[in-house]
Amino acid sequence: MIDAAVPSRAFDRTRFFRGVMLAPGALVTLVLVLFALALVLFLSVRSNDGSLLGTGLSLDNFATVLTDPLYGLVALRSLTIAGLVTLVTVVTAYPVAYYLAFHAGQRRGLILFLVTLPFWTSYLLRVFAWKIVLAYNGVLNSALMLSGLTSEPSTLFLNTPPAVVLTLAHAYAPFAILPIFVALETIPKSLMEAAADLGAKPFTTFRRVILPNSMPGVLSAAVVVFVPTVGDYVTPALIGGPASTMIGSLVQAQFGKANDWPFGAALAVMVMLLILAVILIVRQANRLFGSRT
Repeated sequence: MIDAAVPSRAFDRTRFFRGVMLAPGALVTLVLVLFALALVLFLSVRSNDGSLLGTGLSLDNFATVLTDPLYGLVALRSLTIAGLVTLVTVVTAYPVAYYLAFHAGQRRGLILFLVTLPFWTSYLLRVFAWKIVLAYNGVLNSALMLSGLTSEPSTLFLNTPPAVVLTLAHAYAPFAILPIFVALETIPKSLMEAAADLGAKPFTTFRRVILPNSMPGVLSAAVVVFVPTVGDYVTPALIGGPASTMIGSLVQAQFGKANDWPFGAALAVMVMLLILAVILIVRQANRLFGSRT
């Protein structure tokens, strides 16, 4: 006769093991994510009285954010720059991912290593490197003068929105290459072989088979790049100057020099709502243009 208690004990041990494995991640999520988010939401409806946590409950912070044209202008600028960064990053990352998936061969490991190599250095260090390249007496101006294309250094490279777009696109390129590469890798080779057997030319195969089935990776890459770019404040401050101030810079200023944590929290909540709206749009796009395999 089989002991009925043995499967029960085995199930309990499995469940306990799963709980132990999930506990650290759940604890980190609870403390560092949910608690921090709840604190930001709490601060956003407080009034600033000079203390960190404010006093009373009020929606004045949100009213100021929604009615003051300054914050609307900065939010629009942030969305525009983040959108351009996402577009440039995805467009330049797709050929690299395509080559990795279909043509790299034995060089794939080396190329993936080179793609992830920037992660070995500090993000701040990479931003400073671009500042040296784009500066008035930097590498780019020096090269243009040595080549005879310009007679004096130009001020058009640094402290401009295009400089911010270029720097952020370079910084987040690996985040776009890897999701697109994974999506391309999962496309069944039989689909491309079937397209070739039916007489489809390479460009037609790419347009009708490869691109539609890689859209989930493209949309994932777009989200991964767009979300942190909207709230970035380091790059606009070091590369963009006053003309490239983004919403993240305003949030940082409220929590820093202005010492107005409740208003900074309200700005942060509005940024999160903007990002949530974009993610919902991308999710709907993924349903429309998702994998067709």
